[in-house]
Amino acid sequence: MKMITRRGIFLWILSVLFLCGLIFMTASLIEDGDEWVMKFYNSHVYSDGKLIAAGSVRDRDGAVLAETKDGDRVYNENKITRMANLHAVGDMRGFISTGVQSVFESELVGYNVVSGVYGIESSRSGNDLKLTIDSEINQIAYNALEGRKGTIGVVNYKTGDIVCMISAPTYDVNNVPRDINTNSKYEGVYMNRFLTGLYTPGSTFKIVSTICALENLGNDVLTRSWTCNRILDVDGIKEDNIICNGRHGKVDFEEALAKSCNSAFGELTIELGPDKLRATTEKLGLTSSVTVSGKIASTAGRFPLKSDAADTTVGWTGIGQGETLVNPASMLRLMCAIANDGKAVSFNIIDTFSNQAGKKLGITFKADETQLISSETAATVKKLMRNNVTAQYGESNFKGLNICAKSGTAEIDDVSEHNTAWFVGFLDDSEHPYAFVVVAERGNYGAKVAGAMANKVLQAILEQDK
Repeated sequence: MKMITRRGIFLWILSVLFLCGLIFMTASLIEDGDEWVMKFYNSHVYSDGKLIAAGSVRDRDGAVLAETKDGDRVYNENKITRMANLHAVGDMRGFISTGVQSVFESELVGYNVVSGVYGIESSRSGNDLKLTIDSEINQIAYNALEGRKGTIGVVNYKTGDIVCMISAPTYDVNNVPRDINTNSKYEGVYMNRFLTGLYTPGSTFKIVSTICALENLGNDVLTRSWTCNRILDVDGIKEDNIICNGRHGKVDFEEALAKSCNSAFGELTIELGPDKLRATTEKLGLTSSVTVSGKIASTAGRFPLKSDAADTTVGWTGIGQGETLVNPASMLRLMCAIANDGKAVSFNIIDTFSNQAGKKLGITFKADETQLISSETAATVKKLMRNNVTAQYGESNFKGLNICAKSGTAEIDDVSEHNTAWFVGFLDDSEHPYAFVVVAERGNYGAKVAGAMANKVLQAILEQDK
């Protein structure tokens, strides 16, 4: 009798353990099943490490960027289209980790916990994805870079939809260069510079310093003036002098920003101090990651300025030349907030997912809105950035665009041709609410080079919107 009781208890324990294991496996299947399916060794989805079974990826106008045909993954027939949209779409082997084919692979394949891979095996097609990206605008942006490394991004600052997102260098996925991993021409080719690039911001950071001044010193700072003699001697040490790009003489705040006066902003940020400058930088999200469509994360920026930093270090940081590194997507998000009454909307690259019958699937990503700065501060900065264009960059260089902007020239070494050129801003236009960022490596001067690139892309977008 005792033997039967012991056996009964033992069987009961085994049953409980089996049930626990079953529950664990079921939970794991629900939670991680899509990851299990999307392993390179799964021959239902991959062949020789290449994605073969997935739905089409199309741009916002329906142009096919990638699709599966007869068991092979094929890209758009136009070479420039393939190259310009590669970082948005992604490659077949997943080297470009931020491409939609990698991030949304299980959605594209059509895996679900009920039918598993049955639909994949039967149709070899999966779900179709429509992007917010305009492939033709991406081509124009890619050509505008004129062979330089860099990135161009344009987003609707009301909706958060990304219209343009290109990164260079790129390559033709249909004809992968043999020296892609050894030729410096392709350095960082698998990296989407818009999302994962980090750059010295140059004078675009003066927008951050402007916001810091407005929030800590109030609007009275707008009535102040500084005297620029080209050289700002902070501590009596010649090697530490902050050098301005011109001898501007007496300038008020508006003139200092328009002329990008290093002397004025050097003095101003030294007055503000490192702690206030750091607090503003962090508040504006420049040291945080930007998330696109809930799943694609950008690289967070860096602001290593210490509380006990020397005045000259604070001054150089305030004009955007210190050790600060900014991600283009984060800077674009700040531009959206300034344009949108201080509110930054979350970025999105996904329009819709549809099954093979054309029915839209309920795969959506919750949009949110963050108040980065007050509406009053946003309005003031908007006016200042508008003045930059009318007083300094030239309205004639941006015909028909009610553009607000700030240029930046990040000095990499003593050779001006090696500078990183920035141009950031937005259109103050309710019918065309677009914000933009342009970063061109070895671009020389910001307004002249990157500004012209921005103009080409924005003019093309407005032409399409007609």
